[in-house]
Amino acid sequence: RVPMGPLSLLLALSLLSPWGSAGGSCPPRCVCASNLLSCSQANLSTVPAPLPRFTAVLDLSHNNVTRLRADWAPARLPHLHALLLSHNGLAFVSTEAFTHVPRLRHLDLSSNRLRTLDENLFSDLGELEVLLLYNNEIATVDRTAFENLGRLRKLYLGQNRIARFPLELLREGTRLPQLALLDLSANRLRAVPAGELQALPAWLRDRLYLHNNPLACDCPLFQLLDRGRRRHLSAVEDFQDELRCSLPGAATLIKILDLAGKQPLNCSKAREAVLEAHLGDTVTLGCDSRWQGVRSRHWVTPGGERVLGDGGNGSVVLLANGSLQLRALRPEDAGTYSCWVAGPLLNETLYVELLVHNFTLHGPHDTLNTAYTTLVGCILSVVLVLIYLYLTPCRCCCCRGTEKPPAPRDDSINSSVLSTTPNHAGGTGEPCGSHPCGSHVASSGGTGQNGRFKGGGSPPLPARQGPKAQRKVSDPDSVSSVFSDTPIVV
Repeated sequence: RVPMGPLSLLLALSLLSPWGSAGGSCPPRCVCASNLLSCSQANLSTVPAPLPRFTAVLDLSHNNVTRLRADWAPARLPHLHALLLSHNGLAFVSTEAFTHVPRLRHLDLSSNRLRTLDENLFSDLGELEVLLLYNNEIATVDRTAFENLGRLRKLYLGQNRIARFPLELLREGTRLPQLALLDLSANRLRAVPAGELQALPAWLRDRLYLHNNPLACDCPLFQLLDRGRRRHLSAVEDFQDELRCSLPGAATLIKILDLAGKQPLNCSKAREAVLEAHLGDTVTLGCDSRWQGVRSRHWVTPGGERVLGDGGNGSVVLLANGSLQLRALRPEDAGTYSCWVAGPLLNETLYVELLVHNFTLHGPHDTLNTAYTTLVGCILSVVLVLIYLYLTPCRCCCCRGTEKPPAPRDDSINSSVLSTTPNHAGGTGEPCGSHPCGSHVASSGGTGQNGRFKGGGSPPLPARQGPKAQRKVSDPDSVSSVFSDTPIVV
């Protein structure tokens, strides 16, 4: 056998390397090793061309590539999964710049001069996992810039000029479903929706960095961070001194976690995982772990019983997402429940305190009963008022048509107002003169003009026919006693 010398071994390795094959060559001023191409600090103003198809890692950092056009990679690079372009003074990136690198998983555009993230800027990178954009001049972020990034896990946007970030991308859970780290530190954020951030899963809140922003002080923000400190979330625990906010009229920033009990806000301490319910309700206790890739979960009830599946005839159910559902709550269901989580690195225990109220005293059903009683009382009051107005005897002027006709005025005018004995117009069997008594009144001479009755006149007297007749009819011109039961006859 002929021993192989060092030169022959190097020649053999070069023939096996892709750079020694006929299909590729290492660009000038670059260092090539296997499928790695490093052109860092080569004083390049453009991307070297042509680039071999088998390039997997391309390092162009610390150069002068100020513009990344669509033709920087004229041919498809199916194996490229890491592109490093930091420290280039890069100010422009075409929306078609990543058309020929669809397998890119790591993109570093940090420490450049980018000012905006235009719409659909990274939409061709469906497999991108890490995106570094920190230390730029970004002030505007279009909500569609991260469209189609379904596998993005880490997004670094610190040290920019962002005044508003579209946090709805996180809330919806469909735009960036795999995102586990979002760095928004050292920007110009003045307000963040604490309620929406609290609704995010704990594994995302554990890596949501908001320090070194001129945030406005408020109690919801304090309680959000205070819960994070109790849970030992790294985004809060590691940057407690840098989490500051501004009070109205104050010249300096203060620590957000120092707002408890201080004026003018006087914020109260946050209560960790306290859930209130009422008898008979159905509640779900969430196991909000900060670990992704949890291997197993189990719950322990206040009585010390371990819940692995259905229990209590279906009243306690362990859901597929690790939550515990309690149905038809009873007073004995109240207490502190603990969720034991086996994470990929460490284990975690979460505690949820459940308060069960009697609805007849504290619950919303009592409020409903009170409202119902008040409504019934109002209706009855209205009905009684209507009955009083429309069903009582009518004594008003509008009801005169139903009253009885008044007595004849010729009899009442000339009689005593308090006398109970009427004038003797004629007794039974006593003659009234030459005419009957009924015709005598009709033919009296007490009528006035147009045949109308004269109320002030006196009816004519019948002819006297003896002493008995004189006693039967009273003289209208005589004076009668108003309090006499029997008129005085002269």
